[in-house]
Amino acid sequence: MLPETSAANGEDGNPESEALLADSMGVALLVVLGTLAPAERVAFVLHDMFAVPFDEVAGIVGRSPAAARQLASRARRRVQGADAIPQGNLSKQREIVAAFLAASRDGDFQSLLELLDPDVVLNADRVVVEMGSPPRVSGADAVAGTFSGRAKAARLALVDGILGAAWARGGELLIVFDFLVAGGKISAIEMIADRQIIAELDVEFVGG
Repeated sequence: MLPETSAANGEDGNPESEALLADSMGVALLVVLGTLAPAERVAFVLHDMFAVPFDEVAGIVGRSPAAARQLASRARRRVQGADAIPQGNLSKQREIVAAFLAASRDGDFQSLLELLDPDVVLNADRVVVEMGSPPRVSGADAVAGTFSGRAKAARLALVDGILGAAWARGGELLIVFDFLVAGGKISAIEMIADRQIIAELDVEFVGG
């Protein structure tokens, strides 16, 4: 038998402590789920926890299968960022995202670095990739370099009730930027340009 690894982790391995751990994890998950937008929460719980196919999830949340997949993906990232800023704290989200957009427009590389988590990940959907963006950029230096001096036309926006950004031209949304903020840093950014998915997002510009 292997050494008692549970003791090394501060657990005694008895049924009572295992039950308490399970209960605490359940409460923690409920707290995090409470930070999600309703449609995100439904898509995540049904697909990731109950293995409901996206075709069925789509009918329940009133979105296309592609949009339902996007909702679950966003929710998954927010759940993984367990210390993410609660959905209701829009002022803090706005402060961080607005500072990021300003630093991007000004080409302020150092300020971008200070706003990004060292392990930040930037993901682009297939349409953004077709525009010339790499599908994935990892690390603060690389992501800061990608945005430095750019995003000049992007504006703050609520994306399904969560602070993000969007770029529109002639009244048409071209790219939506979905941010995950955790521990006071931006830990993930997703760029969405798929017209079908954008059409099903609730995007409202908030100025700034």
